Amino acid sequence: MTMAEDERCRIDKWLWAARFFKTRSLSAQAVEGGKVRLNGERTKPAKELKVGDRVLVQIGDHSWDVEVRILGTQRGPAPVARTLYEEMPESAATRAERIANRKLWQDPAGDLHGRPTKRDRRSLDDWREN
Repeated sequence: MTMAEDERCRIDKWLWAARFFKTRSLSAQAVEGGKVRLNGERTKPAKELKVGDRVLVQIGDHSWDVEVRILGTQRGPAPVARTLYEEMPESAATRAERIANRKLWQDPAGDLHGRPTKRDRRSLDDWREN
């Protein structure tokens, strides 16, 4: 699962092994699309990582700022994958805050179930006309 510390591995392969993405092709697409930054700059999927590099990964509204601890090229269980990197404390706090805020957010249409009734539709039509 791991390599010697002086060796290097491709960033797309490492992202896949660290379980940020389900497939290598998804990780390569994210790197190509600018969703992954290596040491603060855009990179290419074939760029080689080394221990100590900082990687910023943006997936949807979540972002991880991690430091590479171990170079891994094989995908393993999630607990082992988490040992490949160390997340920066600011990143973890920001992500936890976003998750907590999302739990508090109420969907405006959450109380609606199914299609509007004839009465609902008529009230909507009256609202649109006025």
